[in-house]
Amino acid sequence: MRHWQLRNSLWQIPPQGAIIGILNVTPDSFSDGGLHNSLHAALLHAEKLLADGAHIIDIGGESTRPGSSPVPIQTEIQRTIPVISAIKHNFPNALISIDTRNPEVAREALLAGADIINDISGLASPLMRNLCAQSSCGIILMHMQGDPLTMQLNPHYSDVVSEVRDFFRSRVDLAEQCGISPSRICLDPGIGFGKSTQHNLELISHLSELRYRNLPLLMALSRKRFLGDILHNPDLPKISPIPTVTMSIISALNGADLHRVHDVAPLAHALSLLHSACFFQKN
Repeated sequence: MRHWQLRNSLWQIPPQGAIIGILNVTPDSFSDGGLHNSLHAALLHAEKLLADGAHIIDIGGESTRPGSSPVPIQTEIQRTIPVISAIKHNFPNALISIDTRNPEVAREALLAGADIINDISGLASPLMRNLCAQSSCGIILMHMQGDPLTMQLNPHYSDVVSEVRDFFRSRVDLAEQCGISPSRICLDPGIGFGKSTQHNLELISHLSELRYRNLPLLMALSRKRFLGDILHNPDLPKISPIPTVTMSIISALNGADLHRVHDVAPLAHALSLLHSACFFQKN
């Protein structure tokens, strides 16, 4: 049983695994842009995510799809902070993550009630590290080669598993040196962020080798393009949850503790079935 330090409580990750429901309040995210970029629509979707079994809601105000450019910080703040405040008002016990690489946005999100900072840059910014050191929030530390604008042009590794593992070790150690307890960190290998299909599959297959200091591992596979590439049907991951659920279950079997997805209910059912089958097998 793994735990994750969030704000002032030590959160026990459910034995079947935890689900992070995606709530993008952007006009241009790759699969759901424009669907939830009004406060009313975002709140309704948050309610659905929680009802479907999400343990955490991850709110993003900047698209980081391959080829995307940064948005102004003030725009990201205007998109996300009212949504965080509204969710906390309507669902006080909901755990909320802010998906941002900008410390200014993260600071406002924490003030509005966010519990977790989900940083795709892996705490690259000294300002973000300082903010996290001054806070008690949970942190999702992700690996990315390059940046969203260029990351998929020609990703290259000598050994993707060892390089991502070494990145986790160096960043967690750096965070600790900055005053951030490792118990607050969850590790995300960044599937699709500067990785080819082969790189993604290698990381999923060797997920347990990425574990460092027994920290939780998050897999974010939802509607990723490489799933469509494997199936020779680029649109299938967007219209059917089956590719995401299947690869998420494989990741769970390989050691994933948390799963970040758009379609919460199908994965919640699949994880419950997997947990029941494994529990029966052990007994």
